[in-house]
Parts: sequence; C-alpha cells; structure tokens
Amino acid sequence: MVKGYLLIKLVPGLESSALSQIRVIPGIADVNLVFGQWDAIAIAEAKTIFELAKVIVGEVRSIQGVQDTTTLVQGAL
Repeated sequence: MVKGYLLIKLVPGLESSALSQIRVIPGIADVNLVFGQWDAIAIAEAKTIFELAKVIVGEVRSIQGVQDTTTLVQGAL
C-alpha cells in the first residue's frame, strides 16, 4: 500500500465545493482544512505509486477549485 499526503491550495470561494468533491474520490482516506500556505491536506492510499498518481492527477487536480497540489509520498523503512 502506498500512502500520499496531498497539500492542496484552493481557489477562494470554491473551497467547500472542492472539498466535498475530494472527499468522495475513491482512494482518498481523509481531508482536513488547515491554515497557512496550503488550504487542505488529504490522505490518499493506493496499491501502487502509479495508482496513487491516477488519483491525484486524474481526479483531485481535475476538480474545479483545486489550484495547486504537492504530494508527499510516505516511504517504508
């Protein structure tokens, strides 16, 4: 299992709609609003890094209101 932490910047005024859409994406385990440079943090889980990329690029980044993302992939030790 691959886990990614998505730092998400949202378009002002579209936050609620974007977050609602992100929450229902298969593979998104959790979404939380935060303060600072980023507006939200989501946890995504997939079987492979390629499936994780599909969730992020194909689903999350295509939502109207998502301005930018950065993904931190959790490594195994």
